[in-house]
Amino acid sequence: MARTTDGSGIPVPQRLLAAATRLFAERGYDRTSVQEIVEAAGVTKGALYHYFGSKDDLLHEVYARVLRLQQERLDAFAGADAPVEKRLRDAAADVVVTTIDNLDDASIFFRSMHHLSPEKDKQVRAERRRYHERFRALVEEGQREGVFSTATPADLVVDYHFGSVHHLSTWYRPDGPLTPQQVADHLADLLLRALRP
Repeated sequence: MARTTDGSGIPVPQRLLAAATRLFAERGYDRTSVQEIVEAAGVTKGALYHYFGSKDDLLHEVYARVLRLQQERLDAFAGADAPVEKRLRDAAADVVVTTIDNLDDASIFFRSMHHLSPEKDKQVRAERRRYHERFRALVEEGQREGVFSTATPADLVVDYHFGSVHHLSTWYRPDGPLTPQQVADHLADLLLRALRP
């Protein structure tokens, strides 16, 4: 476990990420200073720079941790011993639920991605591309097997679904009429209906 600077037991990197996420969500990335982050986390600037080289690194990690979780889960769904239709539906629903569960992270990222350094931007785009390619491979597998229609190119089908996912932060509210799982089920069903032969 990483060192802590107080008795909370929460590792310094996690405290910094939690503080940065809250402040970026409330104020915006560009209106949040490093000093405000370290004060909110109860650490020194030296501690921040020990774990994260810059505020840019914090922004990258806010999104990267969600993407890592989603990639691990997609890899498990894609590799499962189940029909391709079930694997795709499970993956399509999961990305919705995990995005809603981490809505602040996703919304911060999409609002602030342009602040990333060119190197970090390239890294994130490569990580997202890997996720999209694995998801698209499920669509293509179903198309090859005749389970899914080939009328719409797999790339467009994937972009359609992820367009809906990326838009969640603009309208989803935890106190709204639909639970995360209900939203996920509806969007996954829409995707599968669009793929029916």
